[in-house]
Amino acid sequence: MMRLRSGPQDLPAGTGLAAALAIAWLAQGLLTDRALDQANSPLRSLLAIAVQFAAIAALLNLRQQAARIPQTISALAGTGIIFGLLALLLLMQLDPANPQPNIALAYLGLFVWSLLVDGHIYRHALSIKMSLGVLVAVLIFAANFLIMRVAFG
Repeated sequence: MMRLRSGPQDLPAGTGLAAALAIAWLAQGLLTDRALDQANSPLRSLLAIAVQFAAIAALLNLRQQAARIPQTISALAGTGIIFGLLALLLLMQLDPANPQPNIALAYLGLFVWSLLVDGHIYRHALSIKMSLGVLVAVLIFAANFLIMRVAFG
């Protein structure tokens, strides 16, 4: 999925993998937030993941595709873990005293790549075009950003 070649339908359909990956994603988010010394990190991580999962569950239910929820959650959580670890590696190289445009550019590239991967997952899960999948990814990201700003300032 990271290379946009497979979709969530290629993962097992059961809820066991989805639950395990969701817990691992939450744990990875908590460790990342702790390493970066983020305030309210447990609540932030939990809320961010909950918003994404609730949004995709709502969209799949609206399209009467609820059976796809576990595979979609598995795909989002699995790729989320990988992107989270890559982001942590980049952020740990930051030196606040020195401008580092190469790290900023790499982080921007990672962000765009993650939106494309999420869009690819949404495309398969919702049976829509890639452009609409990316739009869904951007809208969910924007909603998540706004909710975080309201909840945590």
